[in-house]
Amino acid sequence: MAISRAKTCATVLAILSTTGMGLLAGCSSSGNYAAPEKVTTVDVREQGAAPPPPPPPANSVVVTGATRAADGLYAPPAPAFVPPVMPAVNPGRERYDGKEVSPVHLVQSEPVSTFSVDVDTGAYANTRRFLTQGMLPPADAVRTEEMINYFRYAYARPDSREAPFSVTTDVATTPWNPDTRLLRVGLRGYDLPRAARPPANLVFLLDVSGSMNSPDKLPLLKTALSGLAGELGPKDTVAIVVYAGAAGLVLPPTNDPRKIRAALDQLQAGGSTAGAAGLKLAYNIAEDNFIEGGVNRVLIGTDGDFNVGVSDRDDLIAMIEKKRDSGITLTTLGFGQGNYNEAMMEQIADHGNGNYSYIDTALEAKKVLGDEMSSTLFTIAKDAKIQVEFNPAVVSQYRLLGYENRALREEDFDNDKVDAGDIGAGHQVTAIYEIVPAGVKGWIGPRRYGKEAPKPNPAAREMAYIKLRYKLPGGSTSRLIERPLSAKLLANASAPSGDFAFATAVAAFGQTLRGDALMNGYSAGQIESLAGEQTDYWRQEFLKLVDMADSLKGG
Repeated sequence: MAISRAKTCATVLAILSTTGMGLLAGCSSSGNYAAPEKVTTVDVREQGAAPPPPPPPANSVVVTGATRAADGLYAPPAPAFVPPVMPAVNPGRERYDGKEVSPVHLVQSEPVSTFSVDVDTGAYANTRRFLTQGMLPPADAVRTEEMINYFRYAYARPDSREAPFSVTTDVATTPWNPDTRLLRVGLRGYDLPRAARPPANLVFLLDVSGSMNSPDKLPLLKTALSGLAGELGPKDTVAIVVYAGAAGLVLPPTNDPRKIRAALDQLQAGGSTAGAAGLKLAYNIAEDNFIEGGVNRVLIGTDGDFNVGVSDRDDLIAMIEKKRDSGITLTTLGFGQGNYNEAMMEQIADHGNGNYSYIDTALEAKKVLGDEMSSTLFTIAKDAKIQVEFNPAVVSQYRLLGYENRALREEDFDNDKVDAGDIGAGHQVTAIYEIVPAGVKGWIGPRRYGKEAPKPNPAAREMAYIKLRYKLPGGSTSRLIERPLSAKLLANASAPSGDFAFATAVAAFGQTLRGDALMNGYSAGQIESLAGEQTDYWRQEFLKLVDMADSLKGG
């Protein structure tokens, strides 16, 4: 079936003409491309990287960088064998965009806290990578909200897709500060039944540049996507684009897991990184196969080392936002170490209304691209924002643990033109505030020239008011969920237990790794005790990571 998109071939031909590489089979002089009988691509190695192979014996199957004559699957020329080398971690070469720990706010002057929801988990897996290799992560690499949201909690299941969230709130005493309390706000998205999932048009953009030539990069990426091939529904399609010295279409849209896996098996790493060129081609293919009412998403698998082409992050973000507004979202999957550009990966996923995950093991690959893929792909609500207004008669000071790069202005909450986070089927979002009850000494002392703080009001019925604003998929007008929080929650607070205790332990771990000065020396042993005994594999692993971090600190 011919797929008409002049700009797709124009993009590819322009790239190839500048590199001196051959044309993509299926591209015509008219600028259109068609899915040929044999899948087509380009040789993604740098020109001159290796001499051409000798002619094959007579009657043998010829393999080239454009086609495999036997079955039409992509197979680049085999480069000279290079034994895989695991690079040593060098945090100085890795790039992060950490924010300062969220400050304390006085309720009297700043009663409202507003932020965009975040369901990324990459910071947790990346932190695990550092710890398992015997290093503490850089503070800038740790985002507490991604640590907390890596785990699932026992929130109530919503009943209807029309009201796609349940909202859970609870208050507990703070384990590291007897004068403060913790407020947890938990959201759980509607679980979309498999039969009700919309069809998905997925385009994988895979980095096969030389920097991906190590066991924890391209081989792990191939394993991850090979597992995903078996999760496809009957109406889903996958296309594969690769980029290195140039960009090329490896596999046109298909639903056949065997073709997807065979194409992945042939990928080799080599060349420089032209990420922007590959991204343009991936978007064009996604547009060509756009499914109205379905999932249209580009998924990038890379070490984030965009070092050729449009490398300016602002330019990339502008392009990604434009495509996002047209209905094509973006997910990033980070791999590897040494030259990892996490700052790029996390930010472009946020601006693309997708998700950012870091994959450090085969188990994490299965978790992200198997167990959690439905919540990653199938959006049940978009532009979700949370706003909490504290009552100064009950709460005097507060701070939000994490979400520093998701903060919004108060006026952004009611503005439907302000983009915010998307939530997928079954997704959970957890936020934890540390608050100071009115009349209790807090972190900030009284001001000489400021207004006198309101007197505590024991008769006050509300400690805070929570609002959640979101749009249904395809909608342009937001909906609002509102809930007052009873002041009795604060008065009756006790030590956190169960899921709340575990979430608090994860938050404490994240904040201590960030060097939060308000943790009052809360120790690894106290974090482990707070988390309690766990039977879940991932939670048990968390306890081991806490112990590893303590050992590395000399605890």
